Amino acid sequence: MAKKTVTSLAVNGKKVLVRVDFNVPLDEKLNITDDRRIVAALPTIRNIIDRGGIAILMSHLGRPKGGPEPKYSLKPAAEHLAKLLGKPVKLAPDCIGEAVRNMVATLKPGDVLVLENTRFHKGEEKNDAEFASQLAALGDLYVNDAFGTAHRQHASTYGVPEKLGPGRRVIGMLIEKELKFLGDSLDHPHRPFIAILGGAKVSDKIAVIENLLSKADYVLIGGAMAYTFFLSQGKKVGKSLCEKDKAPLAGSLLQKAGGKLILPTDTVVAREMTDQAQTRVVVGDIPDDMEGFDIGPATAQHYAKLISAARTVVWNGPMGVFEKKPFQNGTRVVAEAMAGITSHGATTIIGGGDSAAAIEEFGLADKVSHVSTGGGASLEFLEGKGFACIDLLDNV
Repeated sequence: MAKKTVTSLAVNGKKVLVRVDFNVPLDEKLNITDDRRIVAALPTIRNIIDRGGIAILMSHLGRPKGGPEPKYSLKPAAEHLAKLLGKPVKLAPDCIGEAVRNMVATLKPGDVLVLENTRFHKGEEKNDAEFASQLAALGDLYVNDAFGTAHRQHASTYGVPEKLGPGRRVIGMLIEKELKFLGDSLDHPHRPFIAILGGAKVSDKIAVIENLLSKADYVLIGGAMAYTFFLSQGKKVGKSLCEKDKAPLAGSLLQKAGGKLILPTDTVVAREMTDQAQTRVVVGDIPDDMEGFDIGPATAQHYAKLISAARTVVWNGPMGVFEKKPFQNGTRVVAEAMAGITSHGATTIIGGGDSAAAIEEFGLADKVSHVSTGGGASLEFLEGKGFACIDLLDNV
């Protein structure tokens, strides 16, 4: 996907519609608890305004019910962006309408305007043609820098660039980076290439596992999805989270894998998922009254050894319930192993979502090659799916 980027646009004096991903977590007082997605958009925004362009930013936040809801306003994001940029950032009262058009008409080169939450309108998720036209009319050029929503054909991600037409629609620096790391690593990996998959459900990752088995040297499995694989082998899983109906499918994946799919050999179990839980390490069957919450220490060390020899590692999904201290070890050991090989020139990629939260919590986010900003998007990318919202944009 050789796409034109924001640096190729002549932005001086132009109004540039930028689809950013400011869907950031907020606490009860509407304070931002994780600003990574806003920080990730800064290079593209700065590139536009430093070259005399006008940056008009579009984003969604949360899941409003088809109308304005104060708790989903982009006001906190706009205020935080102003601090990060060190200059005023205006917030529009809406994302379309006369008041917004009037506001846009007053903007000068170097100005930044955040449009209010696009999902305050039902037309956004429906990719409504009229809604997309009203958004498109606000700008001269279009930049998509929201990897987290690039797998969704909404008005702000697909309808707007479709309306603006060829020659005026490109990717931003964040998407350029995501495509470089996720795309190059999957298509031309330095070997050995290891994929690590965790999380709760095999069903969420079937297509990912199948795609990665054709590309990776090993696929390491952790998280609750391991218990569905255990079940397919006739092992007892106790009270562990498990998809019994997917056990035959898990078994067929193991057969297809031909030794590439590596399962845990031991498990950290407990009767409760709390910070004070009394834990045991079991090999093989999990007792009927216990539940698995993490890969065991022997598995963690085995995975770390495999990772230490790798030149490319892609990781999506924690090894256990890392949010609780008794069940952090597996995820931490994997994260530390990835940080270790990064310092020796290996390419290490964290596929967003819970894995990104984990590596951030362990203070290792800056010790890996790339932390993706897209949970669902990076997962679909790992499945090998194409993204229509990116395909639509101008080629080099």
